[in-house]
Amino acid sequence: MSGLAFITGASSGIGQALAMRYYQAGWRLALVARRADDIQRWAQEQGLDAQRYAIYAADVADTDSIVAAAQACISGQGLPDVVIANAGISAGIDTAVRGDIDMLARTFAVNNVGLAATFHPFVGPMTRRGSGRLVGIASVAAIRGLPGHGAYCSSKAAVVSYCESLRGELRGSGVRVVTICPGYVDTPLTKKNRYGMPFLLTAPDFAGRALRVIERGSSYRVIPWQMAIVAKLLRLLPNALFDRLLAGRPRKHRHDET
Repeated sequence: MSGLAFITGASSGIGQALAMRYYQAGWRLALVARRADDIQRWAQEQGLDAQRYAIYAADVADTDSIVAAAQACISGQGLPDVVIANAGISAGIDTAVRGDIDMLARTFAVNNVGLAATFHPFVGPMTRRGSGRLVGIASVAAIRGLPGHGAYCSSKAAVVSYCESLRGELRGSGVRVVTICPGYVDTPLTKKNRYGMPFLLTAPDFAGRALRVIERGSSYRVIPWQMAIVAKLLRLLPNALFDRLLAGRPRKHRHDET
C-alpha cells in the first residue's frame, strides 16, 4: 500500500516519525505544522526527495488555516489516502488558577476542534471516492483522568469519542476511521514528565507499529499492547482504589512552569 499521507504536527515528535516511516515505505507526504521552516530544515537534513513532499504552514486551532492547507493539498498533490490528525498540545492545569482555564480552552482548540477541522475537508471527497483513512491520535491518557492532567486527559477522551462517532457516520462509505492511543513515547512532549513512563517507546518504533495499524484499518488500538492491558486494569479499578493509587503522584508541568 502506498499513496499520499497528510500529517499534522509534522515538525517534531510522533508526527515527524510518522512522516519518515511513510516516506521510507514509498509514500508521498503532505506535511503540516505551524513551524513550516522546521519541517523544511528536517526534510533537507534527512535528504528527502523534494518531489515527494510538500509543506503547508497552518495552525490547526485556526479552522480557516487548516482547511486552507487541506484544500491546497488537494489542489496541488491530490486527495490523500491517509489523513493523520496528530497535532496536539499537553500541559498540566490547576482549575484554581485563572490562566489555566485559558490553557484548557487552548488544549481543546488544538486537540479536538483542530482534529475535526483537519478531517473536515477530506470527508466529502473521500466518501465520493469510496476510500481513505482518517486517523485520530488520542492517548492512553484518555482512559482515566489523572490529577493535574484535566485538560489533556479530557481532550484525548474526547478524541476517542469523536472518532467513534465519525466511524459510525462513515460506516459503509469505504472511509475507515482509525483511533490510535499511544502510551509513553519518547518525544519533546514527554521529556519534562516528572513521573515514571512504563513501556516507553522511541518515536520511530511507535511510528512503525502505527503504520501497520493504519494499513489494516483497525478501528481502535493502544500502542504498545502492554499499555492496553494496563489501561484496561485501570478502567476496572473502583474509584476509591484508583484515587488512593494516584495520591501523591507528581503532576504534569503547568504551561508556565520550567
